[in-house]
Amino acid sequence: MLRRHNYDLIPSSEITSESIYHERRALMKLGASAAVLAMASPLSAALAFQKQKSSLDLTPFDLVTSYNNFYEFSVDKEGPAKLSKHFKSRPWTVAIGGEVQKPQTLDIDAIIKKIPLEERIYRLRCVEGWAMVIPWVGFPLSSLLKAAGLTSKSKYVEFETLFDPAQFPGQKQSFGTIAFPYHEGLRIDEAMHPLTILAVGLYGKELMPQNGAPIRLVVPWKYGFKSIKSIVKITLKEHQTRSTWNEVAPNEYGFYANVNPAVDHPRWSQARERVIGKFFKQDTLAFNGYATEVAHLYKGMNLRKFY
Repeated sequence: MLRRHNYDLIPSSEITSESIYHERRALMKLGASAAVLAMASPLSAALAFQKQKSSLDLTPFDLVTSYNNFYEFSVDKEGPAKLSKHFKSRPWTVAIGGEVQKPQTLDIDAIIKKIPLEERIYRLRCVEGWAMVIPWVGFPLSSLLKAAGLTSKSKYVEFETLFDPAQFPGQKQSFGTIAFPYHEGLRIDEAMHPLTILAVGLYGKELMPQNGAPIRLVVPWKYGFKSIKSIVKITLKEHQTRSTWNEVAPNEYGFYANVNPAVDHPRWSQARERVIGKFFKQDTLAFNGYATEVAHLYKGMNLRKFY
């Protein structure tokens, strides 16, 4: 069963129409035959059983899947969609280890079958100043971490992207700065927060390679570079973990990377943002609009120092 959560945070005035998604939901209303469901992928089958809900208008699907930062493929926004057409996301496993009681390596389809999927409509804010609103399909990261068993030393979570230069042409180059594979990290309370999810789809479809197939992190109150793509390893640690962009340029990309309109990037303001598909800019919201849910995690912290 797929559950849907909007968290009542996104007014319709902030998002744009998407006919493809509406058409899919209309078709889902009609149901599907058992024979078709038997042949469907685990994600498709899970989506087919969801209850019909009212739709919201979202950032268009074609923009969500054609305007991407994914340096493993290309530094160009349009490059990932063009260069990922033959990317193989099966077979795929995710290893969970480090400071856990039950280290394990899980098949992606086994994960999808076992853990109930939910739809989460979230804002996405890039540190470059652009934004989207995306209907992700996934599940709370906490459910996977709890299954592995946390310990008293499980204080940080580190994620690692697949390293495969044959599939990721960008990994054959260093761009002068990036040491692949890509790493990201969260504090354990951030990782266990109910808004933090692992996404396996968007717009009711399986996640596409340019968006981080087959599984990626989504932390909606942080800049997009924290939401690491194509994850193969999750490691629990006692001390602060690696964060690729923080290592590349610590004066520009903080470990926490919370969306903060009052703290500018050294090369551009963060006070305003451009929603992809819209002409006019709008004000950036603290914690990307999720302050009510997450601001307490940083009580007493200097958010200019820990940016």
